[in-house]
Amino acid sequence: MNFIKKNYGWIIVALLATLPLIIILKMINIDLVNGFTFAENTVEENTTTPAMLYHVSGEFAIRWMTAVLTLTPFYILFGVTNLFVRQAMGIATAFWSILHFIIFIGSEGFLATFTQANYIAGFAAILILVPLLFTSNRKSMKALKKNWKRLQSLVYGSVLLSLLHIAILNKTWIIYTVIVGLGFIIRIPVIKSKLIERRKN
Repeated sequence: MNFIKKNYGWIIVALLATLPLIIILKMINIDLVNGFTFAENTVEENTTTPAMLYHVSGEFAIRWMTAVLTLTPFYILFGVTNLFVRQAMGIATAFWSILHFIIFIGSEGFLATFTQANYIAGFAAILILVPLLFTSNRKSMKALKKNWKRLQSLVYGSVLLSLLHIAILNKTWIIYTVIVGLGFIIRIPVIKSKLIERRKN
């Protein structure tokens, strides 16, 4: 019980991040010899299974990324924070982003990554997330010290590239841009200090 109390945030994030995998696994046939193939007749008419998998995995990736970026504004507004839950959400973001990329190359091939601007932007975003994923732990924090925060700040570049990636694909980017944009406005020192002062009074 003590473990659950200390790590309830991680447990909740882990459950929320992994449960949607049930949807993914139903759409993929895994063969240890031939790799994986996409199941047939698993999605609505006129929508291919790979296209649906792109959509599902990509949506979860950008949603987790947006959620991570709302944690600091949430702290400014309400004074609630949990650094290690933030790390768990960051790991969920990287997990879904990498899965999104794996599904893409499994269907289209790796070289297809460089055929369109939005694919290149998405690939660059994932390249940024990989080192962030492997340093999202306490040992890395202690080893890197001040450089850890500098490294983690690269996530903003990944966000911009991800928004560019989905902006070219569809209009849902507006929703995420508004949420992320409001978060950055709240971070502005003058606004941040006034909000914190108002919260404390």
